[in-house]
Formats: sequence, structure tokens, C-alpha cells
Amino acid sequence: MKSILVTLDSNYLKPLKVMLKSLFINNPNEEFDIYLMHSSIKEEELEDLDRFIEAEGGRLKIVQINDSYFEDAPTLLHYTKAMYYRLLAFKFLPEELDRILYLDPDILVINPIDELYNMDIDNYLYAAAYHNIITIKRINRIRLNAYDIKEYYNSGVLLMNLKLQRETISEEEIFDFVKNNRSKLIMPDQDIINSLYSKKIKSIDEKLYNYDARYYSYYKITSNGKCDMDYVINNTVFIHFCGKKKPWKKSYSGKFHSLYKHYEKLAMNTKY
Repeated sequence: MKSILVTLDSNYLKPLKVMLKSLFINNPNEEFDIYLMHSSIKEEELEDLDRFIEAEGGRLKIVQINDSYFEDAPTLLHYTKAMYYRLLAFKFLPEELDRILYLDPDILVINPIDELYNMDIDNYLYAAAYHNIITIKRINRIRLNAYDIKEYYNSGVLLMNLKLQRETISEEEIFDFVKNNRSKLIMPDQDIINSLYSKKIKSIDEKLYNYDARYYSYYKITSNGKCDMDYVINNTVFIHFCGKKKPWKKSYSGKFHSLYKHYEKLAMNTKY
């Protein structure tokens, strides 16, 4: 049994189904518990998602966060209290769960997840990938220079060591960090993970486990042609549609748009 974590609101339920459909199709012999952390999704929407997941042989586990829980937590502009759900998931997930794989809903899973999921992370809080693009790395190092960040990890795919997190991560430390760095934080939850915990993150290959769909040409050129379309389709596990442009929107046009639409059609045609 493998455990998957998602944290979202009603606006991302359709992309979530697409991500889950791709997960189920490309991991046919696995059983999945899907943990959904939320505070505002309607009961009928949850029932619909439950039927969808059950039709694929999975189980939906609802983790509802009471609005009052993060009442005193600092927030930032359009970033709400929900930004803390992923960071403090270990507080709300079952005690007997020692690891879980967090996935953003704007992801396609196109190969088996076994190798990542079973990776040894005993001495790490997370396993994650950083996007090795010079401008991104340089900007984030300057922006958060006080925290001695070597790499800036993307938080869209996180293998979480829940046991070590329960022993190590302090809620107060996170809240204090947000209060003290309000003006610097652009992607708050990601900034927090990197600034406070980057030295306890195990690096994984972005081309396999957090492939940024915007940079096909970059990956191909920097790998001397190795990372072409055949390589991606046969080896990459997670294609991540990072940024503001999303493949479920009419205006989108990108290298993997057709692939996304394929899984979207399969998800929307699921019988349940």
C-alpha cells in the first residue's frame, strides 16, 4: 500500500482527477491510499471524488482542517492558511504512517513510482528535486541568502519522512520564519521548506521526478540530446506543469499538451 498526499480546494478537483488517473494507469499493480487535506471542499464534491478513486481501486482518506486551527498563523497577501497544510501534514496524518508522497495536482504520472517511493530517506525530512536553471537558482539564493541555501528545491513532489518530521519540525519555528520574512517570501511554503530544511532534503533527479514541462529544449540541450521525447516517455515519472500557464486551460500550448489532454479525456470518461 502506497500513500499519496494532496492539499487543494474545489478549483483543482478536475486536475486532481487527471493526475490520479495517470497515477493509477501507470502503476497498475499498486494499491493507493489518497489523503486529501482541505478545509472547504463540499460534501458532494468529496463523495464524487471518493467514487472516482474507488472505481480505480484506491481509497480516499479525508483530512479536514478546521478553519480555526491556523487562526493565529501569519498569512501573506493571496496566500492563505492553507499554505501550512503541506508543511505540517505530519500533525494531522495517522501516527502509524511513517512516509507519504506529496504531489501537486498539476502533474502527470507517466511511469511507476516504486523507486522513488521506496527510497531510503531515514536521515532526511524530504526527498525532492531542484530545477537546475541558473537564473532561478541565482535569484532564490540572493532572495534568501541569510539561510545559506545551496539548492532551491521545488515542493511540487515531496517524499516525506513523517517520523523524522514529527521529531524535528517545529510549528513555532515556521510561524516565526513567516513573520520575520514577509517581504521576501514569493512562494511561501516552498521558501519555508528551503530556508529552514534544505540541508535535510535528499536530492533526486529533476528529469525523472519533477520534470518542468516548460523546459523540454533546455533539458535536451544540456543532456547532449539524451533527454529527448523518447527518454521522457520511457523514464520520467512526474511531468510537472509549473508556472501560471496550465494545460487544462484553453489558452495553453506546450510540448506536452497533447499528452495531458489524453489523460484528461481518460479521467473524464471514467465510469463510476
